Amino acid sequence: MQNLIKRIIGVGVIVLLIVLAFKYCQFKKEEDSDIQYNTNLIQQQILNVGKLVVTEGHFSEVITYKNQQKYLMDMISFEKKALIVVNANVTVAYDLHQMKYDIDEKNKTITILNIPKEEITINPDIQFYDVEQSKLNPFTGDDYNKINKSVKANLAKKIENSTLKTNAQNRLISELSKILIMTNSMGWKLQYNGKVIESETELNQDLKL
Repeated sequence: MQNLIKRIIGVGVIVLLIVLAFKYCQFKKEEDSDIQYNTNLIQQQILNVGKLVVTEGHFSEVITYKNQQKYLMDMISFEKKALIVVNANVTVAYDLHQMKYDIDEKNKTITILNIPKEEITINPDIQFYDVEQSKLNPFTGDDYNKINKSVKANLAKKIENSTLKTNAQNRLISELSKILIMTNSMGWKLQYNGKVIESETELNQDLKL
């Protein structure tokens, strides 16, 4: 009788262990499935954010170009000059396809490793007016190269003093905030430079562009 009871208890323990093992495996499978789902969702969101963010601006300026050629110990000179009107379309772009990041499934953390630098493109339309020149001092390709270089240098200064780059950075932060919102809603963390980003304000302050 006692042997029968021991057998029944033994069988019961075995059945219980099998049930617990099955439950654990099922729970583990569901947990792994949930992690995989969240990871795929995050990767898809980052893919959606990974695009070319472009901010456009327009700049205009008027400059006067002068050049003199002197002869006979500077007693005779021949001058050339022109009034130059410049209209330029400028773009500031961030190619987020180049953004580097790491997804840590175990610790539920996304780490931004690198954000691409902005790409500034200047397309000037240069028009010449009131051109004065002589056969001994005509406009040449070298003059046009100097003018083009000077125009782009002046425009670069204008861009730095304008709100164009700031507006471009704000658009970039807006795109990256989509990742932050998603990670917060899913209980994940967004990290950059060893610091956890918890708000858009921190995102704006801590991302070194």
